[in-house]
Amino acid sequence: MKTYKTDQIRNVALIGHSGSGKTTLTEAALLSAGVTNRQGRVDDGNTISDFGKEEIARKVSIGTTVIPIEWNGKKINIMDTPGYFDFVGETYGALRASEGAILVVDASSGVEVGTEKAWKLLEKHKRPRFIFVNKMDKENVNFEKLMEELRNQFGDKVYSFALPIGIADDFKGFVNVRDEVAYKYVDGKREEIPLRDNEKQEIEDIRESLMEKVAETDDELMMKYFDGEPFTTEEIAKGLRQSVANGDLVPVFIGSAEKNIGIDYLLSVIERYIPSPSDVGVTKGTKDGEEIERKMDISEPFSAIVFKTIVDPFVGKLSLFKVLSGKLTKEMDIYNPNKDKTEKLGGLFVLRGKNQIEANEIVAGDIGATSKLQYTQTGDSICDKNNHTQYEPLSYPQPTLFLAVEPKTKGDEEKIGTSLQRLTEEDPTFVLERNSETKQLLIGGQGNMQLAVITDKLKNTFDVDIVLSNPKIAYRETIKGTSSVQGKHKKQSGGAGQYGDVHIRFEPTDEDFVFEEEVFGGAVPRNFFPAVEKGLRESLDHGILAGYPVVNVKAVLFDGSYHPVDSNEMAFKIAASLAFKKGMEAAKPILLEPIVKVEVNIPEDYMGDIMGDMNKRRGRILGMEPQEDGSQLVIAEAPHAEMFEYAIDLRSMTQARGDFIMEFIRYEEVPANIVEKIIEEAKKDRE
Repeated sequence: MKTYKTDQIRNVALIGHSGSGKTTLTEAALLSAGVTNRQGRVDDGNTISDFGKEEIARKVSIGTTVIPIEWNGKKINIMDTPGYFDFVGETYGALRASEGAILVVDASSGVEVGTEKAWKLLEKHKRPRFIFVNKMDKENVNFEKLMEELRNQFGDKVYSFALPIGIADDFKGFVNVRDEVAYKYVDGKREEIPLRDNEKQEIEDIRESLMEKVAETDDELMMKYFDGEPFTTEEIAKGLRQSVANGDLVPVFIGSAEKNIGIDYLLSVIERYIPSPSDVGVTKGTKDGEEIERKMDISEPFSAIVFKTIVDPFVGKLSLFKVLSGKLTKEMDIYNPNKDKTEKLGGLFVLRGKNQIEANEIVAGDIGATSKLQYTQTGDSICDKNNHTQYEPLSYPQPTLFLAVEPKTKGDEEKIGTSLQRLTEEDPTFVLERNSETKQLLIGGQGNMQLAVITDKLKNTFDVDIVLSNPKIAYRETIKGTSSVQGKHKKQSGGAGQYGDVHIRFEPTDEDFVFEEEVFGGAVPRNFFPAVEKGLRESLDHGILAGYPVVNVKAVLFDGSYHPVDSNEMAFKIAASLAFKKGMEAAKPILLEPIVKVEVNIPEDYMGDIMGDMNKRRGRILGMEPQEDGSQLVIAEAPHAEMFEYAIDLRSMTQARGDFIMEFIRYEEVPANIVEKIIEEAKKDRE
């Protein structure tokens, strides 16, 4: 593949609801551009875009795939992203690497949850976009109704730039509103046909409204519009392009990816309406802590951001990057300012699916790949080692579902750890952590589908089998009352004896643990105080109810006795631990559970369901805050034990429209009716 100049490149992300046909659209684009001579099918598992074992088995995209296509003297980097919500992190990376996006909509399903979420992401990232209504050949498609739905949902900046010719099986082409021509497709080939009278009228109505958008892009055009003067073709083209780039206009195009209707035109539309990297101008970064600007220009020092990592058991680690300034050649050593490390390239190429196409250089605005970078991870910057540039790393949603991991086969623990660590490099929304209290290895992600895929990848790629379960809760034990007890350790059978005797008062406190002494007259010599404290501190690890750590206890040593020969530190340490057990039993011991603060963002329609569900989880609603986009933020507190599967349940309750964040805030007493069950489970675990 030849090297294209920055202004000849288009980077576009395909996003939308799962099943809207993004991968099929990519296959049709490859066929239209002459890259392939046969269109791959998702059902047959032979697409260039979805090539992983997990993708082929599930028939859904799991990772973003970059598909470069040469079209009409331009290079179009299509990024096919997953529509399934668990893999939203892939969309974040694709949007960072693109200047524009195509929101793909299934004509027979209309605006789905994934369509709404994708739109919100585009608004957040301020990406120019247009909508491609796919599957126009399906039954029950009503284009007028769909356009009404799109405008109601996303505003009156949504305009139809194409009108269908024929419906369902008879769908055979479209009317081009901008250029006032009609096209029909025969065996995937486009040919012009005459416009009908009703089509001319429809075009006129849409164009009249569009001219106002064109006028708004320029003061001179606005004057021309008010004076009733017609715009030239060049003025219309420039004005529409500007409106799309500003996000003031979202054109709607139509077609059928499966029948390859409208796909060649779509490629021309990408070239026309998606800004080139050179149109973007500058990117802000930092150099040695100072803010700098880098132009998307080949003459600037080289800098890039890594937006995706692929872990391949045969090739090793592949890093995909978008060049933001200068160019990268094979011979260059690069510097990673995030890790303060110099890296050597393991080759230079562009990826098309899993196929590597050798490249001599990757220029500003283009997307490339290299292998075997030792330190570099997704979100890191790479740059010229003599001219440092660091960009803000990609930000990803926090994990909302955590599960505990155990090996199916004993002895696989170490293998599991290293394999999972490699998979966190591939997917930054997936995390791995060791709970220091429960000693469990936990994996966290966006949902159960993502964690199921991780499990499959472990087996398929690293030959490791795991079992997933809900994590253990890190309960605590404490006391509500006060007690004064004696702990006495006396051993005098043969050899040197042992003697330690302590009287200790136990009472609640706000601090984790407090040790004090009020001993008079040397009943316990001072040199044994540290041994008493040590005996108590070691006892804190295992409470008397269920063996959980003990907190918020104050222990006061107030009396005792000693033996001038048999007393030693060990004896007093044992005496203290005996006193601890007695003291805890006598001071009304209770169980404490972790409480989390939950912020749930939902459409208002689901408020009743969410609040009712939170009550069932022993939760408390603290407040509600209306958001700018019309949604509601529900703020609540709930026991952590009730929230393990909230990510799955919330998705089910809100048709995946809700999301949430959760953080630990404090411990609270476990209700009496639940305590016995927890104690029973803890006993079983110990056995």
